[in-house]
Amino acid sequence: MSASKDRTPSQWEEIVAADPSHSARYVQRFRTLAAEGTDIVGEARLVDAMLGRGARVLDAGCGPGRIGGHLHDAGHTVVGVDVDPVLIDAARADHPGPTWLVGDLAELALPTRDFDAIVCAGNVLTFLAPSTRVPVLEGFARHLGPTGRLVTGFGAERGYTFTDFLDDTEKAGLTTDLLLSTWDLRPFREDSDFLVAVFSPI
Repeated sequence: MSASKDRTPSQWEEIVAADPSHSARYVQRFRTLAAEGTDIVGEARLVDAMLGRGARVLDAGCGPGRIGGHLHDAGHTVVGVDVDPVLIDAARADHPGPTWLVGDLAELALPTRDFDAIVCAGNVLTFLAPSTRVPVLEGFARHLGPTGRLVTGFGAERGYTFTDFLDDTEKAGLTTDLLLSTWDLRPFREDSDFLVAVFSPI
């Protein structure tokens, strides 16, 4: 994937520009957690439970590949996209098998436009530039197959209210199927501090 020269940088890119070691520390954090036996693939298990074997999955904002790598090992065909080349290098090193691509989610244009699932976890949506939120969600809608589903998750108090997010998904051509407060299927309430949401294309 190539990015246009006049695109708006994500908030993640601004963090990395201010602290060039940020990405390497992020990679090491998850490598350490995995080595310690910490469960770091709960999101992937939920998505896997929604799919038949051999499904096509887009890991959007894939980071160092923990989710897409697990889904590949479960038998799915996985494409992972992240704007950070350091994270993509780590994904390729730690989780061979999926297709890992450096790219801007706001300019998503993949050959495959019929994914069975798109997973966007790890607070990725809160690291977008605010002006690109709806375009990113529109891109997700374009890349889903007719029965495909988008699964997202992020925390409250991160600069993107759940109400604004749900409004944006509607603008982007997505319909809400399910709202949860955790990746282990606890129901969403008005006072929940985390949102896991499942959408279908309208």
